[in-house]
Amino acid sequence: WAPSDGSGMPGVVPDLSPRPRGRLKGVTIVKPIVYGNVARYFGKKRDEDGHTHQWTVYLKPYKNEDMSTYVKKVHFKLHESYPNQNRVVTKPPYEVTETGWGEFEIVIKIYFVDSTERPVTVYHILKLFQSETNIMLGKKQLVSESYDELIFSEPSAMMQQLLTSTRQLTLGPYKHECDFEEKKEKTLHAILSAKNKIRLEVADLKERLKVAREAIDKYKTEISKLYSQAEVDPGGSVAAPS
Repeated sequence: WAPSDGSGMPGVVPDLSPRPRGRLKGVTIVKPIVYGNVARYFGKKRDEDGHTHQWTVYLKPYKNEDMSTYVKKVHFKLHESYPNQNRVVTKPPYEVTETGWGEFEIVIKIYFVDSTERPVTVYHILKLFQSETNIMLGKKQLVSESYDELIFSEPSAMMQQLLTSTRQLTLGPYKHECDFEEKKEKTLHAILSAKNKIRLEVADLKERLKVAREAIDKYKTEISKLYSQAEVDPGGSVAAPS
C-alpha cells in the first residue's frame, strides 16, 4: 500500500513492516475513502456533564460500495478522557457517536480481511466549532470531511479478488456531506491561477533584471569615460606616463 499524491495532513499513514511474498506483480487497485465528523451544538452546556455537542466520527467509501468485502474492522481511538477510548466497528457504517465539549485528534486504523495486508492509519481532528461567524444551532450540523485514497500496490491474489468484488452499499442516491468534485474544481482553478501569477511575476523579474543589467553596462561605460578624461590635462594634452 502507498499513499496517494497530494494527500496532506491529516492523512493516510502506512505501516512499514515487511511485505509477505506472493503478491501480484504490476497490479494496482485504488479505493477512494472519505473520513471526518459531523457535530451538532446543543445550544447550551449540558447540566450533568458540561457537554456542548453531539458528534459522529466516521470512515466510509467515496464510491457507493460495501467496504466490508475487504475491510475486517475499523478501530477508532478517542481522547483518553472517554470511557473505553478504543472503539472497534466490524461492519458498516464505520462510525462512533459521542458527546463532548472539546476538539481533539482521533486515530482511525483500518484492518483488512486479508491479514497479510498491512493496516492503514488515518488521523482526523474532531471539529465542533464553526470557524465562521454563523454558529450552527439545533438540527444544523457542522461537517469536517477529508478525501484520500488507499492505493493497494501488488496486492495478494486474495486481496485482489476482495477489492474487485464489492457490492453496492445502498440502492438509492449516494452522496457525501462535502462536494469533493466542486472542491477539486476550485483547487484546480486556484493552482492554475497561482501558476499564472507566478509566470507573470517571473516575467516581471526577468524584465527588471534586463533593465538593471542595461543600467550597469551604461554606468560602466560612463565610468570608463570619466577615467579616460581624468588622464587628460586641462590643456588637452595627454599626461606623460609616470
